[in-house]
Order: sequence, then structure tokens, then C-alpha cells
Amino acid sequence: MLKIAYHPIYKHPLPANHRFPMEKYDLLPQQLMHEGTCKPANFFEPKTPNNKHFFTVHTPEYFFDLLNITLSQKAARKIGFPLSEILIEREMMIAEGTMKASEFALKYGIAMNIAGGTHHAFSNRGEAFCMLNDQAIGAKYLQNKGLATKILIVDLDVHQGNGTAEIFQKDDTVFTFSMHGKSNYPFVKEKSDLDIALENNTKDQQYLSILKEILPKIIYQEKPDFIYYLCGVDVLETDKLGKLSMTVNGCKERDQFVLETCFKNKIPVMCSMGGGYSPDIKTIVNAHANTFRLAQDIYF
Repeated sequence: MLKIAYHPIYKHPLPANHRFPMEKYDLLPQQLMHEGTCKPANFFEPKTPNNKHFFTVHTPEYFFDLLNITLSQKAARKIGFPLSEILIEREMMIAEGTMKASEFALKYGIAMNIAGGTHHAFSNRGEAFCMLNDQAIGAKYLQNKGLATKILIVDLDVHQGNGTAEIFQKDDTVFTFSMHGKSNYPFVKEKSDLDIALENNTKDQQYLSILKEILPKIIYQEKPDFIYYLCGVDVLETDKLGKLSMTVNGCKERDQFVLETCFKNKIPVMCSMGGGYSPDIKTIVNAHANTFRLAQDIYF
């Protein structure tokens, strides 16, 4: 059964005209239920986890400054959200959703988090709507429990996973692969184990050709026993914060290739949704929903 982390707290109220589309976290599960892709049994609600899980990835100083909302104004401004206790609790629950979904992925082959993909969270700071790096926390959670040894993070959000790259830059048990827009944020990139920077207006055919050549090679070379997939839909040509030119169908083919590759290689995969900033919320929800539709078709 496809298990999906979701909690009503995911949709956190933001000031009017804020550019982050928080409403997608309610609309996406509603759409999946309405069309019959998912049922209530597919969803589980994460709880607030033990703080110890965050210290495997983040420094205690940063975590407690975040928890107590004692970050400097400059550090808080980089995150881009008005900080509050409930927002921090939300971020912690998202990380818990990814940890629990990782265990479900080991059981069923795949699992999802409606939110997550907070790849701009560094070990000692947050940036760009990201405070706690959910997939990095999930990776260390599995390793510390002896449930995985070598982990591959496949980050196909339009923005480089700079926080993830920094966290694992000296850890050869986690291979970081980021395929992103060359001239997109972050404008100063970190060094992943493999970075592929794409030119502006890269279209479906070129994007998919590169991905289909590279991903199997990484899997053959690294032999991961678990994969985290960050499937941002900000690669779309309609995206306000992206500079690539993929169609919704091209994005769907991207997801299909990644999931089929995991399935054929019998490598469990946990998916976090990542970004999506198209002006029409329906475009974002449909592109994200495709990932869940494919998961059901391929695995179940």
C-alpha cells in the first residue's frame, strides 16, 4: 500500500501575497482522494519527533536558535517565512513524516511525503523556505537504525540542493546528485557529489536525455540500498521561480523514469515533493499528483 505523510499543519497561514503556495498541501490530497488515486488509508499523520534526530544533521546551536526563535534578523530573513512556534513545529513534523515514510518505503518499495524537500537547510542555517533538511534527517535516521548503508539522494528540483550538498560533503555513505538550473537560486552553488547545471529554457527532450543517461550510471557506480527522490515541479516552463522549459507531460516522464528505475533495481525510494511556483495552483497540484499516480501504477 502506498503510504503518504500528511498533516493539516502542513498548510500554514502566510501573509497575503506571499509567493509560497501553501494551499497546495491541502489541495493535493483532496485531488488524489477525489479522483480515486488514494484513499484515507493511504495517509498517515506524523507527530513531533524526538529532538535527537535533528542533531544527526544540524548543529545544536542552530536547532535551538530555531526552536526558541532566537535567530538573528538576518538568519530569519533568509528563511523567508515569518517565524513562529507552530511554523517550527510544522517543519519538525515534515521531517518526521519523511523518517516514517522511509520505513514504509522499506516495507512497500515506495512512500511519499506531501511536503518536504527542504534541501536549502544547511547544517547550521536555513534558507529559502527550508529550516530542517528532511531528506538528510531521513537518511541518517535509516543509517543509524541499521536499515540502510549507502543512500542516494536524487534532487531534481529546479534549484540546487545546496544545503544537502553541504551536509554530506564529507560523508561518503550518502551520494548527492542535483540536476538543476544553472542560473537559478542559489547563485553561489555548493558542491554535490554530482551536479548537472542546465541552461535556461532546457526543454523536455534534452532534460530527459541527460537524466536517462546519468541516473543508471550513478546507481551502477554507487550501488545504493535506498534512494531519496526530491521531485520538485518548479522545472515547468510556467514556474515563476524556475528558468527551465519543461511541460507537465515532460515532468511526468521524468518521474516515471526515476520511479521505474528504482522499481526495476529493487531499491526502496522515498519521495518528498519539493518546490512548485506556477501562477495557476491547478498546474502545481496536477504536476505533483502525477507523481502519486505513477507510484500507484508502477508499484501497486
